[in-house]
Amino acid sequence: MNSPVRSVLAVALGLAALISGVGAQTQTGDRRQFTTSTTLGQEASALTKLLDELHYNHDAVKSADYANVVPDFMSELDGQRLFFLGSDRTKFAAAYGRNIYYNVSFLSNIDAAYEIFYVYQQRVEARVAWIFEKLGQDFDFSAADTYRRDRKKADWPADATASDELWMRRLKFELVEEILNKKTTDEAKTVVRKRYERMLKNLGEIEGNDLAELFLTTIAKLYDPHSSYFSAATYEDFGIQMKLKLVGIGAVLGLDEDTCIVREIVPGGPADLERQLKPNDKIIAVAEKGQEPVEVVGMKLRKIVEKIRGRKGSEVHLTVQPADAADSSVRKQIVIVRDTVKLNSARARAGVFELPGATPDAPTQKLGVITLPTFYNEAEEGDTDSDRSSAHGDVAKLIELLKAQGVQGITLDLRRNGGGFLKEAIDLAGLFISKGPVVQVKNFSGEIHVDGDKDSKIAYSGPLAVLTDRFSASASEIVAGALQNYGRAIVIGDSSTHGKGTVQQVVEMRQINRSFAFSPQKTGAVKFTIQKYYLPSGASTQLKGVVPDITLPSIEDYLEIGEADLPRALIWDSIATSKFDGAPLDSKIVAPLKAASLARQEKLDEFAYLRKNVEWFKARQEQKTVSLNLDDRQRQKAADDAFRKEMKAEKERIAQGDYPFKTFYLGAPPAKKIKAAKKDSDEDEDDDDENETYLKADVHLREALRVLSDAIELGRNRERWVSNHAPLTARSGG
Repeated sequence: MNSPVRSVLAVALGLAALISGVGAQTQTGDRRQFTTSTTLGQEASALTKLLDELHYNHDAVKSADYANVVPDFMSELDGQRLFFLGSDRTKFAAAYGRNIYYNVSFLSNIDAAYEIFYVYQQRVEARVAWIFEKLGQDFDFSAADTYRRDRKKADWPADATASDELWMRRLKFELVEEILNKKTTDEAKTVVRKRYERMLKNLGEIEGNDLAELFLTTIAKLYDPHSSYFSAATYEDFGIQMKLKLVGIGAVLGLDEDTCIVREIVPGGPADLERQLKPNDKIIAVAEKGQEPVEVVGMKLRKIVEKIRGRKGSEVHLTVQPADAADSSVRKQIVIVRDTVKLNSARARAGVFELPGATPDAPTQKLGVITLPTFYNEAEEGDTDSDRSSAHGDVAKLIELLKAQGVQGITLDLRRNGGGFLKEAIDLAGLFISKGPVVQVKNFSGEIHVDGDKDSKIAYSGPLAVLTDRFSASASEIVAGALQNYGRAIVIGDSSTHGKGTVQQVVEMRQINRSFAFSPQKTGAVKFTIQKYYLPSGASTQLKGVVPDITLPSIEDYLEIGEADLPRALIWDSIATSKFDGAPLDSKIVAPLKAASLARQEKLDEFAYLRKNVEWFKARQEQKTVSLNLDDRQRQKAADDAFRKEMKAEKERIAQGDYPFKTFYLGAPPAKKIKAAKKDSDEDEDDDDENETYLKADVHLREALRVLSDAIELGRNRERWVSNHAPLTARSGG
């Protein structure tokens, strides 16, 4: 899933973290001038041609639509519409809007990105100077002013006067936020000043290649919100996420001012096993074996990470300032052998939950939960069997573990699963059904291909529930929707899943143009939409997602996080149904399960707790503006703090009713994360939940287990069956 449009400060911070490389730059006086390398220009041209010819939505995008790249790129730089002026948009549209397609496609020219950025840089530098001047003055926090917190959809200020008025409110807003965070006015001014000093520094570190990546992604997003351009390093990171492993030292790094700091040690990684590097240690310099150390203070985090990553089995030499050193001048030399670091936090895991019987004398009921964070496949050439893991393979192993524990039903938890490999989704659905279609795929020419499970063996034929939320997307929706189509599972969760019903392909630029293969420079890749997928019933999951059989109250239903909230999302449609041996659950099954759940939602304290949180969140969401009156904000903060404290206490009380569980991992249980101590920790944060496999007072999971239990009980009465097998079970198992 794509990230939201960047906020005003995240623009500079995020851009500075992007990879640098192929774009060149020169210095003219105090102003940098970016130029486009031949290779990058060719990549830009190849990108537009590929989108024109192969993107699913290519017929809907005309050359004239490329004029939208101007305001879209401005928004990517200035997401909160604070720095540019309305007059800038008019000027840029006249200068570049009509020629972007021709310039990029035929001339390999992306100079518009640089020219727009130069103005942005000037606006930021001038505004920051203005901010520094204003911070030396007194502020009146007693007036009845307000500020619109989220300006993503607002207009840019029309002119300099309007911009000054907006920024005076913005500055008051930032100062009030800091004062509410227990700072004096002078301390708040210092914090805000440092914030904009960092922004200037990050702005100065942006390179031409950063802008090229952002600009070309803006072009790709004309076609749909899931298409983008990857620089070489971004493409490498994308591969790591899909394969769940990288070669490095096994440490999560961050920046503290200008210094690289160790935030976390990954369990089982080289740094953890060698026990030399510790959280909060500062990395001062990095060197390869036999080479001179390179100081990394002041260097962008992306570049530091690149230096620390490397070939498996090679040594990396770190110069470290230990966190526990009394003298800040102390340095320690550490040598770590790079190795494969598996990101096990994204791997499937399972638990056996014990639900109390219907009466005090009744035995407890064992129910299994399989949590799948993503649809991954780690298999690579040269891997041994022990190295390989895949989503469907891991789930199959967990099913066997759960069956050995004697579970009477299983819940497949796909919450916050944003998708992954399509084939993994198909194979995973096949674990629960006999042979049959799982997904129908249509390309831009209208050709339809049906793909499904070809193995009649069923790994698990017992009662099944699927738990989803608004973050369940793509491959998750295929699995949930297919199992719902077959009547194989009851789907429980938010009002709908995300609604991403499209298929993307990632193509390296070297595969598009042979000349790239001989380039000494690393080239990037393009991710673009090539197909749309449909459920066996013929319904698309695009925009509408999968609607659960039983809906639970959720804050996520009030967040703009669905496909329908993304710009230029493709439309919903349907095709003919495929032939499959199944049908959605009969109302005779769904109705009693839904009625029982609704009764609990009305009666149980945990749902009252959930609804209170939802209503409070809705009220805050509806507040489009916030007061700049300090007294008003302090009263609101006191009320909010009291509410959070009340909800935290209520959560702890509800958590006492959590069902006992035993966790199952594939391999040795992961060690507890070794993390750096937090600064200024918020007492309302649930830090004790971070390393828990299952969170406290997980109301949705608790209710999914109860629904599954109801279904099992329903299945004991053959008169309630609507076919030759119990509800939520498969017709036959292997």
